[in-house]
Order: sequence, then structure tokens, then C-alpha cells
Amino acid sequence: MFRALLVALALAAAASTPAAARWPNGARAAVALTYDDALASQLDNAAPALERAGLRGTFFLSSVRREHVARWRALAKKGHELANHSLFHPCPAASYPADPRYTSEAYSPAQMVREIAQQETLLTALDGRRAHGFASPCTINQVNGQDYLEPLRTAGIVTYGRTAVAAEPVDASRLDPMRIPALETPENPSGAQLIAFAERARVNGGLAVYVFHGVGGDYLQTANPAHEALLVWLKAHRRDIWVAPLGEIVAWTKAHP
Repeated sequence: MFRALLVALALAAAASTPAAARWPNGARAAVALTYDDALASQLDNAAPALERAGLRGTFFLSSVRREHVARWRALAKKGHELANHSLFHPCPAASYPADPRYTSEAYSPAQMVREIAQQETLLTALDGRRAHGFASPCTINQVNGQDYLEPLRTAGIVTYGRTAVAAEPVDASRLDPMRIPALETPENPSGAQLIAFAERARVNGGLAVYVFHGVGGDYLQTANPAHEALLVWLKAHRRDIWVAPLGEIVAWTKAHP
């Protein structure tokens, strides 16, 4: 009876104790800050905020504007990650109206893989790297009802895929690098909402991947103060949380299974 009580107490203590460090420099959790769609507000607001906090992010680019090419190239030189979000961002017509040629219903998996390969060429011209990570447009990994991630994996064009929507941080030991779950931030979240996701990762030792779109502008917007609040909190918890571009985090998980 007494021995059973001791075992129960030990299990309870383990459940309430943050997970042991498994990340670089003794960190207990990892956070990736990712930004989709190559938006002007990311260059104007998100990137400067990251640099003020001494943090680096991942920017998934599609439909890059000519006038922004030099700015994206400069961002890559500062250590931020540029990554692949396809050329034309095909999504279901019902959720993201576009030219009918560039809706997901108009694509086959082979066409999608070919478009991702073409975007890789443009990204290499921007940052000089031979391979990049990928994020599914609209976080949907199907075109015309067919999954394209397995053909993409077989093609070996990209180094990882950020795809599914997740409400909780994920266990990195079970991570499929071609299907990385992420939190798609809601319209106008509060700083407290954003921080709560990273705090859950800190307690449980997981990986928290954020998906931002507009920051202080554009669409699916996160206000500048809420974005800044998250960055300030992450900077204050650097001993516990490793904040890095998603590609670096994925590389770490592959090297330390």
C-alpha cells in the first residue's frame, strides 16, 4: 500500500514538472515564428520587430513583388529564413477566390510539385540556398482532392513541409518533417493569446510553430502591440525556449531523434 502511494506521488510529480531539456543550450521547448504570403507589412513591421528582439523568423514567399526583391534578399542575409509557399498560392475557390487557373481544383499533384520546383529556383536567386522548406497554401495539402505532399516528399525538392493546423504544441520526437503542424493565428489575437501557446510548449517541452499573415497591416492581421508582446515574452524566456527559423529546428530534430 505504502509503495503504491509512493509510485502514485512520483507519477503525479512527473506530470506536473516541465519536460527535461532536449533542445540546444538546455532549452526546454522550441518556437518557430513563421509568416506567410510575402506581405509588405512583414517587411515593414514584423521583420524590424524580430530584429529589435534579437530573434529570427521564417518567411514563406509566394507572388513576390519586384519592388520587394532587394528587401527579401537583405532579410535573408541577416539570418532570417526564406521558404517556399508556391508561385501562385493555389487554394480552394470557395475559401480563397482567385483566377480559376490558380485554384487548387485546377491543379494535379504533378502540377503542384512542378510549381513548387519553379519557386525553388526563384528562392535560390534570392538567398543562394539550394533547398528550402515549404508551407502549404491555405494549410491545405490537397489539389483537386488529391494529396500532393507524398509526391513532393518523393521528389526531394524541399527540406520540410509545414501543413496542418494545430491548437497545441507538438512532440518533436514524433514529428513528420513533411507534415509539421502549426497554429494559424486568428484575426487580431491578443498578446496573451499568443503567449499562451508558447507557454504550453515551455511547460510540456514541445515545438510551437506560429503562422502569421499581416502584422500591423494587410489581412488576417495581428496588431503590432500583440506581436511585440509575444516577442518580448520570448526574449525574456530565452533560457527555456529556443526561438529559431523553422528550418533550423527541423534540422535539429533530424540530427537528434
